[in-house]
Amino acid sequence: VPVLFKQALENTEMEEGKSVSLRCELTKADATVVWKKGEATLQASAKYEMKQKGTVAELVIHHAEPEDA
Repeated sequence: VPVLFKQALENTEMEEGKSVSLRCELTKADATVVWKKGEATLQASAKYEMKQKGTVAELVIHHAEPEDA
């Protein structure tokens, strides 16, 4: 059975320099989630924090900038 989105990402407005959290919910717990910006795969770093608990995957972008859109 393929893993699907129960709840897709929503557009989020952010304030420059602050942190923003993007969340999605999947149909299967602990499925592998790959976060991308365009064609580039994001890697965990001081800027990008990836979290996953059960069916909810979260990407936190620290010190958000307009280029993060």
